[in-house]
Amino acid sequence: MATTSRAGHPLSYDTYREAIGRETHRFAEVVRGADPASAVPSCPDWTLAELTRHVGAVQRWFCALLTRRVQEPPRSRDVELGLPADERDLADWLTAGVPEVAAVLRDTDPGAAMWTWGADRHTRFWARRMLFETLVHRVDAEHALGQESDIDPVLAADGVDEFLVNLPYAGVFAPDVTKLRGDGEIVAFQCAGTGEEWRVRLDPDGFRLLPLDGDDAVSEPPTAAVRGQAADLLLLLYGRRSYQEPAFDVSGEAPVLDRWFAHTAF
Repeated sequence: MATTSRAGHPLSYDTYREAIGRETHRFAEVVRGADPASAVPSCPDWTLAELTRHVGAVQRWFCALLTRRVQEPPRSRDVELGLPADERDLADWLTAGVPEVAAVLRDTDPGAAMWTWGADRHTRFWARRMLFETLVHRVDAEHALGQESDIDPVLAADGVDEFLVNLPYAGVFAPDVTKLRGDGEIVAFQCAGTGEEWRVRLDPDGFRLLPLDGDDAVSEPPTAAVRGQAADLLLLLYGRRSYQEPAFDVSGEAPVLDRWFAHTAF
């Protein structure tokens, strides 16, 4: 299932590196002082402590992959975590990893070839992935504690792109993605704030993100479309929102959208 990005391009590597640090500190501030046993509704069966451990563990694992420049899928995700004995100290543990993350990313050539599970087979993939793993879970923590969330619209739009570019490859950990099929239907996601648009075609053998210009561009109208602010679209794609909410302007065939979201949740 080949994939083609939208007309725009990913943000700069330095932008990802700096944003990861900011988002990690924001996450830590949300959970610091909160009950570690608080439930996280958007991550069923997880507590705030488990969510925090997950974010810190993923960051440390990504750093290990980048440091070793792995060329094949790793057989283990075991890394030295140095977890605190008291779950109330997890916020400090999370931020204690920020300098290592920054150093590893600073010392990494973003264009170096290495194994990734997604579309971009270069080290920069992991910086982009780390940012949105951290950002979306920061929002999960905020919502778990009844707090409002704020997402930079530029980052949010890039997160939409990152999700859709890599989705065809996500079957390695989200098997339902591999069952997403169609008969040529086109699903469009439109950003009300930036005017950006992403179109995905569902074919009998899978799905792919369509180019918006060039010889391969598709001009036919989408079968179904969802329009909203970038932050809302990002959370929608990650299953944190419903397209039936008033925040979204929906057109076209609802069953196609239902099929999309039934197979892309992870």
